Amino acid sequence: MATLRIPVTGMTCAACSARVQRSLAKQPGVQDASVNLLMKSATVTYDPSAISADGLVQVIEDTGYGATITTGPDDAFAEQASRDRADAAEYRDLRTKAVVSGVIGALAMAAMPLLGHGAAMRANWVWLVASVVVMTWAGRHFYTRAWAALRHGTSDMNTLVAVGTLSAFAWSVVATVAPELFTERGLAPDVYYEAVILILAFVLTGRMFEARATHRTAQALRALVALQPRSARVFRFGEEVDAPIDTIEPGEEILVRPGERIPVDGTLLDGESAVDESMLTGESMPVTKRAGDRVIGGTINRTGAFRYAATTLGADSVLSQIVQLMRDAQGGRAPIQHLADRISAVFVPTVFVLALVTFGVWYLAAEDAPLARAFAAAVAVLIIACPCAMGLAVPTAVMVASGKGAELGVLIKGGEALQRAADIDTVVLDKTGTVTEGAPALTDVLVAPGAPWSADTLLQRVASVEARSEHPLAEAIVREARARTLVLGDVESFSSVTGRGAQGIVEGQAVLVGNAALLADWSVSAQPLEADAARLSAEGKTAVFVAVDGALAGLLAVADPLRATSRDAIAQLEALGLTVVMLTGDTERTAQAIARTAGIGRVVAGVLPAGKVAEVQRLQQEGRVVAMVGDGINDAPALAQADVGMAIGSGTDIAREAGDVVLLRGDLQGVVRAVTLARRTMRTMRQNLFWAFIYNIIGIPIAAGVLYPAFGVQLSPVLASAAMAFSSVSVVANSLRLRRATIR
Repeated sequence: MATLRIPVTGMTCAACSARVQRSLAKQPGVQDASVNLLMKSATVTYDPSAISADGLVQVIEDTGYGATITTGPDDAFAEQASRDRADAAEYRDLRTKAVVSGVIGALAMAAMPLLGHGAAMRANWVWLVASVVVMTWAGRHFYTRAWAALRHGTSDMNTLVAVGTLSAFAWSVVATVAPELFTERGLAPDVYYEAVILILAFVLTGRMFEARATHRTAQALRALVALQPRSARVFRFGEEVDAPIDTIEPGEEILVRPGERIPVDGTLLDGESAVDESMLTGESMPVTKRAGDRVIGGTINRTGAFRYAATTLGADSVLSQIVQLMRDAQGGRAPIQHLADRISAVFVPTVFVLALVTFGVWYLAAEDAPLARAFAAAVAVLIIACPCAMGLAVPTAVMVASGKGAELGVLIKGGEALQRAADIDTVVLDKTGTVTEGAPALTDVLVAPGAPWSADTLLQRVASVEARSEHPLAEAIVREARARTLVLGDVESFSSVTGRGAQGIVEGQAVLVGNAALLADWSVSAQPLEADAARLSAEGKTAVFVAVDGALAGLLAVADPLRATSRDAIAQLEALGLTVVMLTGDTERTAQAIARTAGIGRVVAGVLPAGKVAEVQRLQQEGRVVAMVGDGINDAPALAQADVGMAIGSGTDIAREAGDVVLLRGDLQGVVRAVTLARRTMRTMRQNLFWAFIYNIIGIPIAAGVLYPAFGVQLSPVLASAAMAFSSVSVVANSLRLRRATIR
């Protein structure tokens, strides 16, 4: 199977996108088709042996819309830049047409009441010409797209606008050319030229504000794209040169000075600095980078200068992958969108029926000028009933939420994942690297009673021996000694005793490092520190005894420490009403110790990857909606089984297939943010759909004249067009509120 994103032009409402989606979905070889009105694109998963990419484009064109396959640069930066240019051009075009149409319409509305009958009849010819100009220039696309839909036996928002304005225009032309046809029947030869012009002006104005507002929904995405520097300072032929980013080759050496943005991904060769990765991970504290560490293109070098070698470039870079991931997410559809799609499929034909019924009722019931009143009411119904708001209700919220999530270091892979994340009631956490740091660290150094050592001296002796060992516990001890700037001594006669520890001579002193059995082999009793060892073991730590020159010297403890944010994050998850479960392959004793410290009440220990999958399945069989949080590699089966897989990321290794959500900061606060954001987004979607539906439920009857018998109020087509434009803008504006939401 292959996946292709196809830009689609000409879509203006939910009915448009739904029609394109239905046409694509029913083609042989198409597994899935998703059409996003906001992104103006179709994403199709298909079998290339059954249907070609050109065939998919032809299907869209046969439906009455434009489609092309992009052949330019395949990186996300170029794609976003192209889209921004197209959006800016569309906004400028809509603004020009809306302003000109509005001015002409306002002049027509202001002038008509001031003219006498004879002058008004002569002026009608002027407004006829003005209407033709506005309709063929500013409103041309409404009529061409309505005609294309008609040729394919369908209808959409363009059909409603086209039929409404053409009806008003045709009525006005007859009243202008042959007014006697009206006067002979006792009707005033009223014209609706100003209504035609103002209807188009209001619709265009609504589209203009909608275009500007939807452009703002991609602000976070554009901010990420803007992180990519245009050039880099590269070492070539023995000297520094400024080179464009797209000319850099893997392995080239790049120099970055303090305050500069890192141009591309790479690995430090020399130097040391603190790097601000906040725009990618959401983490405000700079990260210390030393030789051998990886750096990410687009992040900011804060302190020291350094040289590094370029590694992943272009579309393979971390920043490009994140941008592409966000674009994919923003093009995804939430299941709640299907409700709007089903309604949109029958909406426009239903509106035409309602318009005909409205015309008939007014024509039969109106006491004066029944034809004119019936006509005005029918046109108002056609104009006010625009399905744009329904088409924008869900994708605008998904788009804003995706951007907001990226600012928080949470990458959510589309609307479906977003909706499922809002429904979860159980969070399953892997222990190592998720609840804990994922790397052993020295936690305690205890000097034996009466031993002539300071803690640092004891640590120096032990680390000197352990520097020869490859055991993970030894690495933690040596790392801590070097962090304390202790100078390790030379070791003689080093040997490792399998299952017991290690021994060696440091500065002329025999040092034993291991368990109580190793000390017993040398007739050294560990009894004075056994109570401390038991206490540390109960805390989930591994105790290591030390003897020097045949005497008990001390006790060290090594553990995989709890992440600093884990306890608070778990408390917040429970405050959100979620059940928290920890899964681990570690021993029951260690797991329970970590769980007590973290505040987790339910623990399943000693499970292999298959056991984690089974536990997730068991919870799902209980009717729970489960989120699995893990590292995205060892926990991949459980992440895939869960309703929502949340992969702990590092910001330097984005595992795109690891889960539905990637947590770039690498801590559990990201889970809290993801759930909170998902719930707020779903609330916004429901609000949008409510207002989109209620607007039509209330607006169509008012346009039809339901208030006239009691209050004498009949909605004019001009006011109907203004109300229709407002509905779409209000939905987008409501989605934009997510950008200002406070989520910690």
